[in-house]
Amino acid sequence: MKKRTILDEAQITRSLTRISHEILERNKGTEGLVFLGVKTRGEFLADRLQKKVEEIDGVTIPTGTLDITAYRDDKEPDTDALEDAIDIDVPLDGRHVIIVDDVLYTGRTIRAAMDAILSRVRPSKISLAVLIDRGHRELPIRADYAGKNIPTARDEKISVNLEEYDDVNEVVISE
Repeated sequence: MKKRTILDEAQITRSLTRISHEILERNKGTEGLVFLGVKTRGEFLADRLQKKVEEIDGVTIPTGTLDITAYRDDKEPDTDALEDAIDIDVPLDGRHVIIVDDVLYTGRTIRAAMDAILSRVRPSKISLAVLIDRGHRELPIRADYAGKNIPTARDEKISVNLEEYDDVNEVVISE
């Protein structure tokens, strides 16, 4: 299996800094924003975005996690997991929810994330921030904020490794 690094630690940091600035510019600040990171690596990216926005603007955006397991279209729904899909300390009704994930591929994970959110609350808006957009959509979903667009073949695999979970910061592609 051949591997090559697409983003190293510094490039990941720069991408997240750029996404943070884009979020602040497009939304004219942080009013009403909430980050929900898709488990597992999306939650760490959401935390990093929160810290970047705080460094830039001095405001802490409420950040939580989103477990889409019960909303996947390739599994039987687990009714207990439906209740625990969203973990955040603030109400989401009427807020602008930014879903944060590591890789956007077919769009099915994001569809499940939107189902999880919309089954419980009514946000004013939902946006999507991803570190990597690799194409090959099966659903009409696009990222509002993307760290890097990487056209891939279907048989290639993109792995986002984050220090909080994998002890290294890098994005690699393998065949």
